[in-house]
Amino acid sequence: MRVLHTSDWHLGKRLEQCERTDEHQHFLDWLVQTIQAQQVEVLVIAGDIFDTGSPSNTALKQYYDFLWRLRNSGCREIIIIGGNHDSVSTLNAPKALLRYFNVHVIGGATADIREEIIPVADTAGNTRLVVCAVPFLRDKDIRLSVPGETYEEQEVRLKRGICAHYEELVEHIELYKQQGIPVMAMGHLFAAGSSASDSEKEIHVGNLGQICGDQFPAAFDYVALGHLHRPQKVNGFQHIRYSGSPIPLSFSEVEDKKIIIILDFADGQLTRLEEVQVPVCRKLVRFRGDLDKIRRHITTFDNSDYPYPAWVEIQVETENFIHDLDSQLQDFLGGKNHLQFFTRQVRLAPAQALETTLPEMQQLHELQPKDVFRKKCETAFPAADENAFSDLLSTFDELLELMHQQESK
Repeated sequence: MRVLHTSDWHLGKRLEQCERTDEHQHFLDWLVQTIQAQQVEVLVIAGDIFDTGSPSNTALKQYYDFLWRLRNSGCREIIIIGGNHDSVSTLNAPKALLRYFNVHVIGGATADIREEIIPVADTAGNTRLVVCAVPFLRDKDIRLSVPGETYEEQEVRLKRGICAHYEELVEHIELYKQQGIPVMAMGHLFAAGSSASDSEKEIHVGNLGQICGDQFPAAFDYVALGHLHRPQKVNGFQHIRYSGSPIPLSFSEVEDKKIIIILDFADGQLTRLEEVQVPVCRKLVRFRGDLDKIRRHITTFDNSDYPYPAWVEIQVETENFIHDLDSQLQDFLGGKNHLQFFTRQVRLAPAQALETTLPEMQQLHELQPKDVFRKKCETAFPAADENAFSDLLSTFDELLELMHQQESK
């Protein structure tokens, strides 16, 4: 039985205001081809199909088009769990219909845990694999909240609840294990000792509930995890893995190799594990240094191997705010369209505390809110006049007005 493990697609995700639709479609097209070429029989997607609980029509169409294209691919079973970004109701809405196409969706924790156990049969109808499809477990699913408990008690309770959920599955898979049928588990959580990137939100407050690799029951021959965007093993366990996201979702992931994982099960066990690199269609890169160094990076950068223009985060190290940085870079680029910039200015000298910029004997509470905000702008952009941040001040005025309206209701 050949299985493909992927996760964290985040369909509908933007990088600032830039759409990622083309990159996601490039991955989905490649994934269909890979499933056909590798003769994958089971596809498991370990959560965060969408980036938000209310995905756009474009993101939904990509999802359903992909599932429809797999009907003639040779992939007989598709198993999908919900992640912390997914809406349980959105994923579960077409659940009954998708079941007719051998697509199993577990959007959230079920009332009967046995619904999370999915036997997978071969063409002759014999069960060859069992998948325990555990979705993201929300606080209410594991009864986290108890009045008056401390942070440490909350952490212990949450870990205990997650572990208990997996342990409860063991008694329901014992018969399959006795018959020599391999069992894999799925999950969407933060495992202790794993490495996160900037684009992952805390899955629980303070990332409570991190469980170690040895806390997953030994009955599972493989554990397919989602949530972390960097592919990795958990605590050195070869059979407990994050597949990671298929495209870099933030500039903190520019060095990551994006993969899917192909698994072979035979004779009641996992016999082969292969990491297959996802082809890159858009390069995300970071340039950092002073303006002269940035210009040298841009001059020597080669994007000829990629079909889409590169997106570049430029971190300019400067002592003073450069108010026309974007226009300077555009002029230097000279109309070339193989790069798109996301500029950041990194101050070499630490900003002064707001208190040091106030006149002697003047206290913070004596100032009006807009005065405080103006002082903060002046501290952040010491070389700029007020015109440089006039839009910020106007937006702040609108925010104050909105707050006053809310308070008067």
